[in-house]
Amino acid sequence: MAKQSKSKATTKVSPVGASGAPRLLEHYLHTVRPALAASLKRDNPHAIPKLEKIVVNMGVGIAVTEKKFLEEAISAMAQVTGQKPIATLSKIAVSGFKLRENLPIGCKVTLRGRRMYEFFDRLVSLALPRVRDFRGLSSTAFDGHGNYSLGLSEQMVFPEINPDKYSRPQGMNITLVTSARNDDEAREFLRAMGMPLKKEDGSDAAA
Repeated sequence: MAKQSKSKATTKVSPVGASGAPRLLEHYLHTVRPALAASLKRDNPHAIPKLEKIVVNMGVGIAVTEKKFLEEAISAMAQVTGQKPIATLSKIAVSGFKLRENLPIGCKVTLRGRRMYEFFDRLVSLALPRVRDFRGLSSTAFDGHGNYSLGLSEQMVFPEINPDKYSRPQGMNITLVTSARNDDEAREFLRAMGMPLKKEDGSDAAA
């Protein structure tokens, strides 16, 4: 899991392109899609890999006894995604952990369209560079169907989060769901979209 950098320096990045559409959507339409069409030898634009949705999850196990931490997680997730999260409920009861069935123990959002592209832009351009000792993301964290998952150990890597408002670090899992036919296509697509994936030999993304 990635850890937050102590550095507070951030680069201002406009999420909106010249046309008013999200910057990364413009980048996809005008740069990434034509390049992928050539490399994959596909004429049909609907056959080119694209981002379909992003799912952001926060597991807040401590909410079993401290409900305020779930409220903090929901607040942080709403701030970084621009969308109201829904609470996730426990599926089974575990008496040893005082866990009852259908108890709120986390939250999640599913992003599509404009919010999806804007969140992805902030993740790549602002949040990941603030991770301590960041040298790129694993290039193998795919599920075999072209979808990629990563974990962040703290919500504070998003610069819009005010650390004084939150009493504890809260990690999150982020899943990028693509239309790619396989992991290799998805890897090529995400790299073209600016995802800092390490090379297959494990060397740094920027090497």
